[in-house]
Amino acid sequence: MSENSPAATQRDLWMRVRARLKAAVGEDVFTSWFARLELEELVDDLVHLSAPTRFLCSWVQSNYSDRIVEAFRHDVPDAARLHVTLRVNGQARPRLATAPVVAAEPAEEAPVAKPAAQAAAVETPVARLVPQPAQKGDALAGSAIDSRMTFDTFVSGEANEMAFGVAKQIANAAINNTVTFNPVYIHSTVGLGKSHLLNAIAHAVSQADSSKNIVYLTADHFMYHFITAVQRQSALGFKEWLRKVDLLLIDDMQFLQGKSATEFGHTLGALLTGAKQVVVAGDAPPRDLEMLDERVRSRLSGGLVVPISTFDMDLRRAIVQRRADQSTARFGMHFPPAVLDYVARAVTSHGRDLDGAVNRLVAANQLTGELITVPLAEKTLADLIRARDAKRVRIEDILKIVSRHYKVPRNELLSARRSRDVVRPRQIAMYLAKALTSRSLPEIGRRFGGRDHTTVLHSVRKVEQMIKDDLELGQEIELLKRMLEE
Repeated sequence: MSENSPAATQRDLWMRVRARLKAAVGEDVFTSWFARLELEELVDDLVHLSAPTRFLCSWVQSNYSDRIVEAFRHDVPDAARLHVTLRVNGQARPRLATAPVVAAEPAEEAPVAKPAAQAAAVETPVARLVPQPAQKGDALAGSAIDSRMTFDTFVSGEANEMAFGVAKQIANAAINNTVTFNPVYIHSTVGLGKSHLLNAIAHAVSQADSSKNIVYLTADHFMYHFITAVQRQSALGFKEWLRKVDLLLIDDMQFLQGKSATEFGHTLGALLTGAKQVVVAGDAPPRDLEMLDERVRSRLSGGLVVPISTFDMDLRRAIVQRRADQSTARFGMHFPPAVLDYVARAVTSHGRDLDGAVNRLVAANQLTGELITVPLAEKTLADLIRARDAKRVRIEDILKIVSRHYKVPRNELLSARRSRDVVRPRQIAMYLAKALTSRSLPEIGRRFGGRDHTTVLHSVRKVEQMIKDDLELGQEIELLKRMLEE
């Protein structure tokens, strides 16, 4: 076989990805979860891996989809979804060919939906494939609704109580053909339950009335389908489809860019005029969504804006207790109160990490037979806690710090201006975004005015070279890093 053959190229790619994963998670975690995975194929934006056991398929899909896809993006920038199938006698089960593949879904052999009491929460899908507009009579159109994300599985507390109550009120109003607050904008940092609430609204309304036309879309897929519709000269049909919905839910609003953002503004206006319910979720308040024009930000701000704040100890403890109860019902294991207290105290980042911590303890118990104790939790969660010790830096924080430090307005950092007094701070901001956040190059490009990932890569390499050549600039950038991490 030629070393330049597709098989050899794929083998080399997989070796590089494995090396990145091992460096990121450490030898022990890599051996436990990644060593037995094999790369089967790459199709468009889909990464297809195989694993030798059903448990490993489900575990990797549920807990490491984001990390694996990110590792592939260094070589394959378009990688966006992961699908893990069972490998029997050295042969992988084929990926789904006729149905959309949804990232972070359970393995093929696992049931698609479980009773709420038995469903262990997992991370939100990396991406959701949007079907074509539904035919008349279809209850749901748009992105896939995660049946595990319901009101029953949502744990509420002081940090998210208002958002939870508003979401339930929206669902009840939609079921009764009324509109209460409109539009509703829910915002928080990552992993605090925005996607869960949007899924729960859609699930509750569709269960109560299957005739409702509900559209749930992530912002990136809104952009993708709008651009595709324009290219296929079917934009009018796409617009009409959206404007006929009874309930529109848009997730990850911060990723909406360019003409798609303008089209969203037109759609929002049409739906509000027609008294149709709109619910949007993003990682920043409407005023900070600089990729949207002022009219759209004003529309969103003029509705009901609901923040979700960082979880306190009581809410973290309640979430861990709920996930532990679900695992106890499913596997019959015992979680001592001291372990639950330790997890709630040690894992302070967000809800997904709390879910992941409980899942890790379940896996450790199932694989080794070791009782769930505080020492086991300390050993099993060490890398998770260590990785979350540092403050989570957001691109919005970087834009604010760089803008203030270099006295350049934030809107100019995101603009197309090419003057030196703007280009250099912009490049430094992109470098900091790559160095201090987990965002991929395409995601950083979108947040910096819809730029291509190659522009971001050029900026990162440019700043790296400048740091080597200019000691004073290197010290200046270290100062910016300390300001962002404090």
